Amino acid sequence: MKVTVLIAVYNASRYLRECLDSLRGQTMTDFQAICVDDCSADDSAAILQEYAEADNRFAVVRLSENHGQAYARNEALKLAKGEYTCFLDSDDFLSGDALERVVTVFETNEKVDCVLFKLKLCDEQGRVKGDYPQEDFQTMGGEEAFLKSLSWQIHGVYAVRTHLFLRFPYDDSAYTYSDDNTTRLHFYHARLVATCEGIYFYRQHAQSVTNAVSLRRFDYLKANASMRRQLLQLGVSRDIIDRYENIRWLNVVDLYMLYYQHRRQFPAADRKEALAMVRQAWQSIQVESLEPRNRWKFGYCPCRPFWLLFRIQEEAYFTLRHLRDLVLG
Repeated sequence: MKVTVLIAVYNASRYLRECLDSLRGQTMTDFQAICVDDCSADDSAAILQEYAEADNRFAVVRLSENHGQAYARNEALKLAKGEYTCFLDSDDFLSGDALERVVTVFETNEKVDCVLFKLKLCDEQGRVKGDYPQEDFQTMGGEEAFLKSLSWQIHGVYAVRTHLFLRFPYDDSAYTYSDDNTTRLHFYHARLVATCEGIYFYRQHAQSVTNAVSLRRFDYLKANASMRRQLLQLGVSRDIIDRYENIRWLNVVDLYMLYYQHRRQFPAADRKEALAMVRQAWQSIQVESLEPRNRWKFGYCPCRPFWLLFRIQEEAYFTLRHLRDLVLG
């Protein structure tokens, strides 16, 4: 078996057939698709069963409770038989030669451990809007790819040698976002990271967990804290820790902005929990690691240890930004 494709599915019936058909139409036929239904409430389970009955390359696992994408992918990973493994989200799809192109790169250079797809961004109808903005490269060292992934200068849609995936399965410490941590670990431990011309079509729509205004968006703070713990366990350099701490701090400010803009849309309990998550992340930031512009600039000053002062600053900062935007039209 050349490639295992992990497909986590949750209420995706609207897009699921296009996703699965893009696999059935691959020029490289030597793959297995492990589809995990994460306790969907729509017709997703029936669609998956239909494809599994028609094509023995598709297998279906049904979870009795909803756990989130990372957990579901790990359940699929337990059944992986391919030499290489990638994921395919249930609302996305692949070009017909995507898997063939990935395998070609792996087999052309034995030192390549991760291969990035060519990532095209699509609207809700699947119409291409453009490419993911990253520099062109053929190969780069794993540590360089890891560093670029911290601020997403390179994307995280890729295939990896399965033995590396089994060594570092998905971080499921948060319902969403923590799977990004695993991408970074794969890059860090890769000898080389390469690109290919096989296309992954990434659908962006308002209903996705990462775009919807909900409490789930604040999981990003939990995922960031988990990434920091793993970096410390890996014993990475102080420079890397400090660089990531600055990224983590900017995310704290961004999530406070989300709270500021949309708190009236949240139920009271969610509003309270969101603010508590921001406060917990604020307390955990290592202020001495922050660059001057992220430490002293109005709107970004941590104001430690005074939580109320930090909140007053953020409320004033985002109010002034809102007024500016109104004036400028």
